Amino acid sequence: MSVQERKQRERAERERLIVATARELAEQQGWDAVTTRRLAERIEYSQPVLYSHFRGKREIIGAVALQGATELAAAMRAATAAADGPRERVAALAHAYLGFAERNPAVYDAIFQLDGGLAYAQEDTPEPLKDAFAALLESLDEVAGDGVAPGLFTEVFWASLHGVATLTRSGRLPPEYTEPRVELLVDRLAMV
Repeated sequence: MSVQERKQRERAERERLIVATARELAEQQGWDAVTTRRLAERIEYSQPVLYSHFRGKREIIGAVALQGATELAAAMRAATAAADGPRERVAALAHAYLGFAERNPAVYDAIFQLDGGLAYAQEDTPEPLKDAFAALLESLDEVAGDGVAPGLFTEVFWASLHGVATLTRSGRLPPEYTEPRVELLVDRLAMV
C-alpha cells in the first residue's frame, strides 16, 4: 500500500468515526448536543481535523442523513422481500419505515427534519436519498391505482407515514393506535 493510499484510508476511517460519533451522541442526547467541540473530544482529534472533513454541523447532519437513508432503504427492501402479495408488501413497507423512525429518531430527524445541506426531489439529489424513495416506490407502484401517477401516490403515502412517525414520537398521537393507523393507510390509501 502506498503512502497516498494509506492516508486516504485513514481519512476515510476518521470520517466514518466522526459520523458514527455524531450519530451516537445525537441518539443519546439530541442534535443540540452535537458540537464540533464535543465531537473532537470524543474522537480525540482536534477541531481543525473535524473541519478538514466537514465544514460544520450541517455537513455532519447531511452525512448522517445519507447513511441513514441507505439503512432505511435496506430495511424497507428486506421487509418487503419477505412479504407475499401487494397488501402484505405495503404493510411490511409501512412497518419497516415506522420501525426505523422509532429505533433511530436522531437519524430520522437528520434525513427528514434537519438541514443537512442536501437537495431533495431535485436533479442533484444524492443517490442514497433517491434510493430511499425508490424503495418506497417499488412496493407502492403496483397499488397506486388506475390513472394515478405512482410517484405522486408514493409521495402521499410517504407523507402519511412521516406524519404518523413524527406525531407519534412527539406525543401528539397515542402510540397504542399505530397498528390501526397502518391498517387504515394500507386498506384505504393503498386500496389493496
